[in-house]
Amino acid sequence: MYKTIIVHVDESPLLDARLRAAAWLANSHEAHLVGCAATGMSWPAYAMLTGSMAGAPVEEFDSLRSTARASLQRFAARAGQLGVASVEERLVEDENRDALLLQARYADLVVTGQDAGDAATVRGLPQYLAMHGVRPVLTVPPSYGDAPIADSVVIGWDGSAQAIRAIGAAMPLLARAGAVRLALVNPDLESGLHGEEPGADMALYLARHGVRVEVVVERTGAPVGEALLGVAQACGAGLLVTGAFGHSRYREIVLGGVTRLLLDRAPLPVLLAH
Repeated sequence: MYKTIIVHVDESPLLDARLRAAAWLANSHEAHLVGCAATGMSWPAYAMLTGSMAGAPVEEFDSLRSTARASLQRFAARAGQLGVASVEERLVEDENRDALLLQARYADLVVTGQDAGDAATVRGLPQYLAMHGVRPVLTVPPSYGDAPIADSVVIGWDGSAQAIRAIGAAMPLLARAGAVRLALVNPDLESGLHGEEPGADMALYLARHGVRVEVVVERTGAPVGEALLGVAQACGAGLLVTGAFGHSRYREIVLGGVTRLLLDRAPLPVLLAH
């Protein structure tokens, strides 16, 4: 079960979507929900930027703190409205990425918003946390409402170590799901990872954990990310589970990898692990 959940808090109007998802998880697992807001830089970094420790304008840095505190107060009030019983506000004087990386060490899951081009959104945050952090990341699209996240789940299974870690991270949700589809896209291209019957071994592993799982094999010329989204849309899934950056970073950049496509376009929450 998830007992401590970190949610990224900022000034973005898109915060409510990720907070709804985090609250749903917290209520389902009776978890402690921590809102983490960062000033955007540390005091020593701010002092260096402005010239010296002695001459740094304290009032300007205090305004960064005040903005973060105000965001946390809105978070706490909204979490209460959503019925979360255990809520904590955490202000960190650091850059957003480093702040969340540190706080995530003491949580089971990190919840962030999808890269949506909003001015207040930290670009590239979900993939950075997934690549450099030690905890799984749930990225939530702006369109998320109040739908249950784990009633129907699609797992993107390619036999990779990253996908295995994502499945392990999602197990508290998979075990409770009404339906889980293990989706394989063109598994014949990676036959060495799948064996004679693609998906069978992982399906058996999940079944032994009490997961109600069905294997879905897609053979298509479409990009893998689009194929996974198609499976998710067809079955009305509330969550997509996948490994993050299974190929080299060079290939991800040049080929427009699965992770990037899902983070940019997925209309449902995506749980990532690297």
